[in-house]
Parts: sequence; structure tokens; C-alpha cells
Amino acid sequence: MLVLVTYDVNTETAEGQRRLRKVAKACVNHGQRVQNSVFECMLDAAQYAVFRNKLASLIDPSHDSLRFYQLGNNYKNKVEHMGVSPQWSQDDILLL
Repeated sequence: MLVLVTYDVNTETAEGQRRLRKVAKACVNHGQRVQNSVFECMLDAAQYAVFRNKLASLIDPSHDSLRFYQLGNNYKNKVEHMGVSPQWSQDDILLL
């Protein structure tokens, strides 16, 4: 399923800046950045649960926020894009 993840991490302190780097790194490891703090992630239910819990453990809920939008498997008719596209589609095969 496609999950859209957005975050807002308070970076007024050095600790907040560290949290931001950790959240961004976790997101990069699970999906594709489409905006500064927005990621599209192709995950199954188990991967989503682990990823969600990982991000929740990284933030300070009194200063930071996370949003998860579960677009499901039929996401192609739910996403409209204008302007510069990401380098690859979420369902493309990527060989490294």
C-alpha cells in the first residue's frame, strides 16, 4: 500500500535538529522524498507498523508531529501531480 508520511520536527534546539535528521533518515530508508518533509512509502501492513512505531519513538510528541495517510493499493487514481515529477515512480523497480 502507498503511505504518505509528513512530519514537522521542532529544530530550535540541537536535540530537535538531531531528531529531524533521524526522522528524515528513517523516512529515506522506507520511501521516496517528494517534498522537504513529505515521503511516499510503499509498505505492506507489517512494514507499516514497524515504520510507524520507529518514527513515533524518534519524535518528541510535545514539540513534533507526524501524519500518516494510507492511500492503499489503488493509490494511482487518488494522487494527482503537477509540476516536476520525482525521479522514479513508487512502483518502479529500482536496481542498485
